Amino acid sequence: MYKHDQRTVMTLDAGGTNFVFSAICGNQDIVTPICYPAVSDNLEECLTVLHRGFSQVKEQLEDEPVAISFAFPGPADYKNGIIGDLPNFPAFRGGVALGPFLKEKFGIPVFINNDGNLFAYGEALAGILPSVNEELEAAGNPKRYRNLLGITLGTGFGAGVVIDNCLLTGDNGCGGDVWIMRNKKYTDLIAEESVSIRAVRRVYGELSGETIENLMPKDIYDIAEGTRTGNREAALKSFDELGEMAGAAIVSALHIVDGMVVIGGGVSGAAKYILPGMMREMRRSISTFSGRDFDCLQMEVCNLMEADDHKRFLENTSTWVQVPFTKREILYNHTKRIGVAISTLGASKAIALGAYAFALQQIDRKYKG
Repeated sequence: MYKHDQRTVMTLDAGGTNFVFSAICGNQDIVTPICYPAVSDNLEECLTVLHRGFSQVKEQLEDEPVAISFAFPGPADYKNGIIGDLPNFPAFRGGVALGPFLKEKFGIPVFINNDGNLFAYGEALAGILPSVNEELEAAGNPKRYRNLLGITLGTGFGAGVVIDNCLLTGDNGCGGDVWIMRNKKYTDLIAEESVSIRAVRRVYGELSGETIENLMPKDIYDIAEGTRTGNREAALKSFDELGEMAGAAIVSALHIVDGMVVIGGGVSGAAKYILPGMMREMRRSISTFSGRDFDCLQMEVCNLMEADDHKRFLENTSTWVQVPFTKREILYNHTKRIGVAISTLGASKAIALGAYAFALQQIDRKYKG
């Protein structure tokens, strides 16, 4: 979807340190990105940087852009483009109408969302979903996937949900939020306390007894790899526990979403140490008072990063059943499966493509409605 669209949308990668401005047409970057330091503590200077960055992108374009679309940290009233009290952007305290400000400056629609939502949307329209469906078609399997849970592992625990090509935002802009789900291990805490950069560092410190002040997840990953001195067992456990805790939240979400799972974000680089704990949690059993056991998910969970699981996921197990009292047959798909994969687009690219697609979808919906 939108791969061959000729409309142009200006985008922004809004990090805590830098703002990177660009533009997309037909799912491709079409300008040289422009980077400015993010001014987090002075509203006037921050807005000046945003205006300057988008203005310089626009100067590079041959055609007029139809919209501006990007991810920005919350809390926010994304529908109305108002950014709330951001911990890392004190300049936005009290609520700032960022979307209306940019619309006033450039005279085009402005769409702002959170990175989890746009990551999921990019993966659904240009990443894992079309890729998986192409593989299923090549394998002669009639099954197709239309729903997706996108998970980002990094500073926080982010997520987004796409249902039948539509991004689930919710009536209050909270659709797909998993960070605030109940923590499996510490039931009075939020899930993000065990699924984040700070969680990896904390668990490593608890298990190793080492000072973690200067350690980041990449350092702990290197310890797990054996390329850096440290407590390897503690390093492995810190990623495994993150996977288990994330898996518990993902299980809860999948009871509603029932679709593919794709994982991205900086910490996903340690996927080979995270996925075992995640898969173990997603495949565990639960019981009734009578002692009857059930798999915690109705669907068989396949780790698409493992060859045997990937092969089994693509297998066509459908059979033909006869319509009673007729000679007609109907295809019966009696196997319920979902796949878990690591993003091949990367979070930044998926978010940009999600921002592009979301803007065009909203514009199309407005003119069709």
